[in-house]
Amino acid sequence: MKIKIIALALLLSAAVQAQKKVWFDTDIMIGMPDKTAREVDDGFTLIMALKQPQIEIVGISSITYVDYSFPIINKILGWHNKGAAIPVYKGSPNADDLGVENDGTRALYEALKKEKLTILALGPMTNIATLIQNHPDIIPQIEKISICAARTEGLPFNPGNGKLNVFDYNYELDYKSMDVVLNSSIPLVFAGYEPSSYTHIGNIDLASLDQSLEADKWLFDAVQPWMDKNEKYFGVRGFIPFDCSTLGVITHPEYFTYYKDIPIKVNYRKNDALEVQPHTPYKNFLEVSYKYKTKRKVDYAIRALQGFEEKILETMSVKN
Repeated sequence: MKIKIIALALLLSAAVQAQKKVWFDTDIMIGMPDKTAREVDDGFTLIMALKQPQIEIVGISSITYVDYSFPIINKILGWHNKGAAIPVYKGSPNADDLGVENDGTRALYEALKKEKLTILALGPMTNIATLIQNHPDIIPQIEKISICAARTEGLPFNPGNGKLNVFDYNYELDYKSMDVVLNSSIPLVFAGYEPSSYTHIGNIDLASLDQSLEADKWLFDAVQPWMDKNEKYFGVRGFIPFDCSTLGVITHPEYFTYYKDIPIKVNYRKNDALEVQPHTPYKNFLEVSYKYKTKRKVDYAIRALQGFEEKILETMSVKN
């Protein structure tokens, strides 16, 4: 019996040590009161991340709408984080001030000085690029950045039933910061629209939420305006949980197919999302293709496999 107890203790110790340390950089907008409903996938992804034993979130920084997101992130932590306290920092408020230090960049720098981290980049790259540009000495401490952006060459961002193309928000909001990241030596994995388009969350999928609980009721209610908007513009009631794939390639890499070491390039061409960007006839596209001759190569998630959507829902229903 004593030998079994010792063996179990060693296994548990190894599991704890195997936890990947991550920094969570997010443009969370879930529940934001505005003229139009805001995306909810960052909120879903944060809740999902807090329930993953494979990772430990050591810090969270915000990007855009930082005054709104600060209390929302802390509210979610209050409901779902049952481990050590996770510090939250405000980052770039508009994703247009590359090189300007903020609480988020300073905290991330200090965290990286202590240990190597993987960064989950769920919004524009301003915070991360500012860190890289201002503190190149810290680059070896970044194990990997998982980014919600990019596309295979020529792929339209066309969710739902084909009524409307949308744009690569996280990339297009701050081209310059993405250039800084691409020009670094940091290993990058991109998991955005393309793999996420194979998943879809609808009202029936949220049946596992216990609306007698404040946290679950808040989440269900916050999602409804976003579902309304998706139904109006795309003809489908529900939403694609984009950022869950950005997390998933770190926590559940086996649920995705990839282009490994694929060249990535910025191409300037005719805008394919003129309905939502009528004053931008041409723009930059961040694309991957094995035919490109660029030196910079990345890993790119192509598809979320069957079972990942169920994994999202299963995780969301876990009660801490």
